[in-house]
Amino acid sequence: MSFELTPIPVNDDTLDAVASGSYYSPHAVLGAHLGDTGVTIRTVAHLADAVDIITPTGAYAATHERGGVWVAVVPGKEIPPYRVSVTYGDDTTVRDDPYRYLPTLGEMDTYLISEGRHENLWKVLGAHVTTYTDELGETSGTAFAVWAPNARAVRVVGEFNYWDGSTTSMRSLGSSGVWEIFVPDVGVGARYKFEIQGPGGNWFQKADPLARATEIPPATASVVTDYFHTWGDQEWMETRKDRNVHTGPMSVYEVHAGSWRQGLGYRELADELVPYVKQMGFTHVEFMPLAEHPFGGSWGYQVTSYFAPTSRYGTPDDFRYLVDAFHRAGIGVILDWVPAHFPKDDFALARFDGTPLYEDPDPLRGEHPDWGTYVFNFGRREVRNFLVANALYWLEDFHIDGLRVDAVASMLYLDYSRKDGQWRPNQYGGRENLEAIEFIQEANATAYRRHPGIVMIAEESTAWPGVTAPTSGGGLGYGMKWNMGWMNDTLRYLSEDPVNRRWHHGELTFSLVYAFSENYVLPLSHDEVVHGKGSLISKMPGDKWQRLAGLRSLYAYQWSHPGKQLLFMGQEIGQEQEWNESYSLDWWLLDQEGHAGVAHLIERLNAIYTSSPALWDDDYTGFEWIDASDGDHNLISYLRKGSDEQGNREVIVCVSNFAGNPHEGYRVGLPFGGEWVEILNTDAEEFGGSGVVNVGSVIAEDTPWNGRPVSAQLRVPPLGAVWLAPVSQVH
Repeated sequence: MSFELTPIPVNDDTLDAVASGSYYSPHAVLGAHLGDTGVTIRTVAHLADAVDIITPTGAYAATHERGGVWVAVVPGKEIPPYRVSVTYGDDTTVRDDPYRYLPTLGEMDTYLISEGRHENLWKVLGAHVTTYTDELGETSGTAFAVWAPNARAVRVVGEFNYWDGSTTSMRSLGSSGVWEIFVPDVGVGARYKFEIQGPGGNWFQKADPLARATEIPPATASVVTDYFHTWGDQEWMETRKDRNVHTGPMSVYEVHAGSWRQGLGYRELADELVPYVKQMGFTHVEFMPLAEHPFGGSWGYQVTSYFAPTSRYGTPDDFRYLVDAFHRAGIGVILDWVPAHFPKDDFALARFDGTPLYEDPDPLRGEHPDWGTYVFNFGRREVRNFLVANALYWLEDFHIDGLRVDAVASMLYLDYSRKDGQWRPNQYGGRENLEAIEFIQEANATAYRRHPGIVMIAEESTAWPGVTAPTSGGGLGYGMKWNMGWMNDTLRYLSEDPVNRRWHHGELTFSLVYAFSENYVLPLSHDEVVHGKGSLISKMPGDKWQRLAGLRSLYAYQWSHPGKQLLFMGQEIGQEQEWNESYSLDWWLLDQEGHAGVAHLIERLNAIYTSSPALWDDDYTGFEWIDASDGDHNLISYLRKGSDEQGNREVIVCVSNFAGNPHEGYRVGLPFGGEWVEILNTDAEEFGGSGVVNVGSVIAEDTPWNGRPVSAQLRVPPLGAVWLAPVSQVH
């Protein structure tokens, strides 16, 4: 008895949809399917002259069925490995068939994505180079997957198919909203986009939300990449998990990668920036956002590809090389992260599947009126998952040591920068964005759980309580918070002429009222040297010498104040021009003695700071006022206290004079008697100062002062700071 080999029937409408690449489940029609009388194999080959199916047992001619769909029936009761031979005129090529492969995502993946709990999202969505082997040989290609739950159809397009997706339409993986396909012979470096048919039937192209590499802007395609870098920072990563930044030194150098020195890529920065940061003595470097962004003038704060380091400076592996170099030099790397909002560019996340997907659909919640950007839909599980996984991705795949989270206040408040009628209250009638708070808590808790030793830092400018309190107690769960109040008050005070500062003394001391309410970073960031604010030195009154002296006194005050410190690039050399991302820093200033002196002071401050536990104790026990009330002299004095690893107590006396004149024989109360020595004087000639210093040792006298049993008379320089330590502590 013989059976006629007839293909499994498919109706014409479905074949037409498959042929045009607009069918939601092309794998149900294309590829191999076991029937009663053999294996039906369908493939799309538009305008081909002939198509053959090649199996280990022989070749089988396919017949044209409809609209470019070809079909053949292969005898047998099992699906064989096969290839497709396609002839156009005199040209015949043999290729693998994308539609013979099982999904690269498993049921657990799609379940976790639907639940918003896939912490390794970047490992299953996006583009991943994959290799398969069968009887006919080895096939390498790329597995593509994208979340687009409201799409009618999705195709992957790129150079590999001449940007025509009719032969590479993706299959829907059901209610998860994920679409998937493996495309053979697509490898590293291939450019691609997803072509999406929205609910209204219109087609549009989108960059991959989980692309790990992109074209160099203004080009907007995603790029297939892979992981080749071999890490050399094992010692750093091994010790990091036991390291606590709160109980150790943290001095941060903030960098805009494109303008530190223009023209440097990631690898060149490894050669030049790493030794510079090491020389200056900073413990950490913080990069302004490096995730891909189309407009350089946004400084990286308008992100379009959250998983791709900007291609302006090299490949993802080049960036890994840079991080590795920092770690091998003993320097931590912090990355600016922007989960609060994203731009409206058509090629990226905006209206991704033809509907508000990543953004909140409520126009009173989904847009930032000031910035012209969309706000993430923090209430949607899959969107929260996207952002949490993104944080984990930078920490895991790039060994990043911390994330500075931008614009936290804009996430916390529904009425942020909005007038009456421009915002909608939460379910309880309040202004708090409850969904965003949940996201923040989840992101922080997950990051700390998965990567002990990292730090999450909030740029948060309001009085929101418990920013650095643990999530278990209802806090936001950040490790640190930028102290914007300290920054604003200090710079406002220093902008006053010294003769007027006595009337503003409270601005100088107010920060200590709340200094221990959170774990603070003291930022002198890029925000203070842009948009017409000028440079830090330009904020100082007086002539050039006074401005340089004022800058030195500011830095000594910052480094001795409770909290960690952050300084934006260029300010360590007394940059005079306002920062502009289009130009390199004015390195030629180092040829001038005064500016070189400021740089030398930063080196000295970091050297003293990193070796002095008394300056690390940011608890209230680590600070004690000597005199907070001497506004008439524009002067404050205080103790910093701490313990070394052996438990030995350390103490440093800090005296800061913000007056334009020196104070000779100024008496300062000391905690105990004996011999003290000056370990820092910002007026020393080596820093470009006038040399009003305390030579030799300072002997405490049995004269009670400032409520202390002993005291000493000091030379306090104009616009300068003096630090004293017991002789026994120094030697």
